Amino acid sequence: MIMNHTPRGNRLHIAIFGRRNAGKSSLINALTNQDIAVVSDYAGTTTDPVYKSMEILPIGPVVIIDTAGIDDVGPLGELRVEKSKEVLKKADMVLLVIDAAEGLTKYEQDLVEECRKRELAVIAVINKIDLQPVSEADMKEYEEQLSVPVTAVSAITGEGIMDLKMGIIRHAPKGWDDQTIIGDLLQPGDTVVLVVPIDLAAPKGRLILPQVQTIRDILDHDAIAVVSKERELKQTIDNLTQKPKIVVTDSQAFLKADADTPPDVLLTSFSILFARYKGDLETLVAGAKAIEKLKPGDKVLVAEACTHHRVEDDIGTVKIPRWMRQFVGGELHFEWVSGTKFPDNLKDYKLVVHCGGCMINRREMLSRIMQVREAGVPIVNYGVAIAHLHGILRRALSPFPHLVEMLDNN
Repeated sequence: MIMNHTPRGNRLHIAIFGRRNAGKSSLINALTNQDIAVVSDYAGTTTDPVYKSMEILPIGPVVIIDTAGIDDVGPLGELRVEKSKEVLKKADMVLLVIDAAEGLTKYEQDLVEECRKRELAVIAVINKIDLQPVSEADMKEYEEQLSVPVTAVSAITGEGIMDLKMGIIRHAPKGWDDQTIIGDLLQPGDTVVLVVPIDLAAPKGRLILPQVQTIRDILDHDAIAVVSKERELKQTIDNLTQKPKIVVTDSQAFLKADADTPPDVLLTSFSILFARYKGDLETLVAGAKAIEKLKPGDKVLVAEACTHHRVEDDIGTVKIPRWMRQFVGGELHFEWVSGTKFPDNLKDYKLVVHCGGCMINRREMLSRIMQVREAGVPIVNYGVAIAHLHGILRRALSPFPHLVEMLDNN
């Protein structure tokens, strides 16, 4: 991954919905000023969601998602529609494309209602005004029927595209990216020591994504980042003229970092910081207590949001299962999913252990947490689970006293 590019998980996700041949793909090409989506007069050309990273100033980095028509028909068409609507779980905003000549139908009204339930920002985009002019009265009627902002464009000629971009800027959900990784825990001038083992799964010469993003967040908040491997942590702290405000470690080095970090210095992990940054740390901490209730023979799902090259002692497939078997004192039945896959049979599991989610956005991570909770299954992430299995979860939550209190009260 090129680190001077904003990761997809940090970008505002804008999903394009509409009926077949409404001009969704053409609209994406117009917004990006590139021919990145296949355009055809044949209805149903787009069958799977298509993602395109781009910049819309002053919003900044976004991901545009093209989807299949919401009016697709037949058994395969219904599957495409279902797959398209899955995009709503990760979207921050929806552009609903309406063919100016076809007008409004129940498909658009139903989608707007679905977005309203999910509290998603929606802009209705009346397309093809080069073929069917749209009056001010028409626009007002659309707004009254849908109760969402409306703009008119021609994806072919480019008319109205700048107005649409301004509409995206005006109506983008406020605060969608306000959460910091660590900056709110720091004051300018604070020192943070980052314990960074050399990850064998990372390409040579690079750090892994959460480490890079955490360093950037520290610098953005005018604090000082000091990086050390686990073996040099004690020496690094001893060499500082003042104690660091906090030590952030890779979860796999928790025990070493705990031993070498003075008790009056805060300690946590990259994974725990990302549990808060991308999801719901309180729910994941509560899920750690479920580890104590596991019994030999229970099924556990290990979920990773990305696919990567697995090393010999992989954290998700080897280390965590080994530690959990030792903790439980018997065999557990593990199943693994990675990438965009997330199973429907969540009720079959006693616990879901999720990665830090650095490659997905906050909305999708929260959606996954909600799915698991709705199934009545506890969920924990790698860093929280590892800290609990090693008996140092309270120490690892030291930057978050309310969570330590929650643990003590349970």
